[in-house]
Amino acid sequence: MKDIVKKARTYRRFKQEPISMETLERLVELARFAPSGANSQPLRYVLCNDEITRDNLFPCISWAGALKDWDGPEEGERPMAYIMLVSERPATINTGIAAQTIVLGAMSQGIGACMLGALKREVAQNVVGLDEKYGIELLIGLGYPGEEVVVDDARAGDRLLYFRDDKDVHHVPKLVLEDMIIKKI
Repeated sequence: MKDIVKKARTYRRFKQEPISMETLERLVELARFAPSGANSQPLRYVLCNDEITRDNLFPCISWAGALKDWDGPEEGERPMAYIMLVSERPATINTGIAAQTIVLGAMSQGIGACMLGALKREVAQNVVGLDEKYGIELLIGLGYPGEEVVVDDARAGDRLLYFRDDKDVHHVPKLVLEDMIIKKI
C-alpha cells in the first residue's frame, strides 16, 4: 500500500493511450465501497473518455497554481479521461475520501491522476450536460503518466511548493514524519 501511495502523485502530463469506459467504471466501483459520512452516499459520477468532450472540458481547468509560467499540459499530453464527482449538496469529506480512493485505484493500474478543483464549474457543467440539481465537487483527470514526479523530504520551515527542475522533473516536497507528529501519548 505504501508503494502505491508514494507513486500516486499528482500527474499533469499524460501519454496519449486510451482509457476504457470499463476502467473508469471499475474506479468508481472502488469509490462506491469507500466510507461515507452517515453512509449518506451523496456522490454521483460523470465518466468521460470521449475526445470531443475532453477537448471541451480542458479550457475549464486551471492547472498547477504553483507553476506560474505553465498554462497546463500541451496538446498531446492532456488527460485521456475524466471522472467528475458531483452531488446535490456539498459533500466535502465524502468527496475527499472517494477521490483518494479513485486516485489510489488508478495508480494500482499504472494510471496517473490529477485532482482538479480549480475549474469553471458552470461551463464544465454545460459541457457534460449535467442536470442543474448537481454541483461539481471535483474533477479528476486521468492518464498514463507522461512525466516523472518525485517526492523530496522536507523539514518544517522549508518551502513546500512543488516545482520543476531544469530536467523538467516535477518535485513534490513532503514533510518528514518526525515533523508531522506533534505529540505521542
